[in-house]
This record gives sequence, structure tokens and C-alpha cells, in this order.
Amino acid sequence: MSKEKKKSTFWADFKKFISKGNVVDMAVGVVIGGAFGKIVTGLVNYIINPVVSLLTGSGDLDSLKTVLVPEEIVDEVVKQKEVAILWGTWIQTIIDFLIVAFCIFLVLRLITKARATLERKKIAEEEAKAAEATAKAEAEKKANAEAAAAAAARQRQLEDSLLNQEKLLEKICEAVSKK
Repeated sequence: MSKEKKKSTFWADFKKFISKGNVVDMAVGVVIGGAFGKIVTGLVNYIINPVVSLLTGSGDLDSLKTVLVPEEIVDEVVKQKEVAILWGTWIQTIIDFLIVAFCIFLVLRLITKARATLERKKIAEEEAKAAEATAKAEAEKKANAEAAAAAAARQRQLEDSLLNQEKLLEKICEAVSKK
């Protein structure tokens, strides 16, 4: 029973993994990357190699090699295959790598700049919201202070009015008692 539960959990986890968008995006990236690799290889083989071969004087970049053991043919049968260091093929691979690396660098640089721009906008929006909240808090604080000052002034007015009333009442009482 434990194995069945693990098996069903494994398949459920696998199903979740496959159904995520990231896996599909990754698969698309691999396919596009493979196609891009073919384009770069074609660029190197059919455009860059002929130019390099003109500069090196050889017919093809692939023909640049150092033969360690020459091929031995006896009666049209290869007795010993050629053993060589294939400098031209290695240089061709390096050129492929540099072109792909440069293109990836450009794409990543664009993505990084776009993210930085979005991050700056997000920070600016957050700062604007914070400034707005601070201004609102300051306005509320000022309004509360003004309301407190108005209440204090009204309280002083009421106290003064009460004192005046007491004085008047005393005068009235004095005037009534003198009669």
C-alpha cells in the first residue's frame, strides 16, 4: 500500500511538473536553441570559413590540421586511419561558441535592462505611494492639531464666559442685596 501511494504521488508530482508553464517554455527554448545553433554553424561553415580560408591560403578551415600518423592505404584498403589534430575544426567550434555566447549575452543584457527599468518604476511607484501616505498623514496631523487648537480656544471662550457670568451674577446679587 505504501508503494502504491508513493507511485501515485510520483506520477501526480510528475504531472504537476509537466503541466507547469516553465517546462513548456524550457522545451520551446531548447528547440529554438537547437535551431539557432544550426544557424550559427551554417554562418560559420558557409560564410566565415570561406573568408578565413582566403586569409590562411587553405581551401577550407576544416583542412587546417597537424597529421600525427598519416593514413596508410594498401591495395585500396585503409590499413591505418589518419591521426591528426584538427585545428581548423577546433577553431570553427570556438567561433560557433563565441557567436552563440555573444547572442546570449545580448539577450540577457536586454532582459537585465528591462528588469532594472521595471524595478525602478516599481520603486518610484512605491516611493510616490509612501510620499502620498506621508502627506496624507501630515495633513491629518495638521487637521487634528487645528481641531485641537480650535477646541482649546472654544474651551477658553467657555471658561471666560463662565467667569464673566459669575462676575455678573455677583454684581446682580450685590445690587439685589443693596436694595
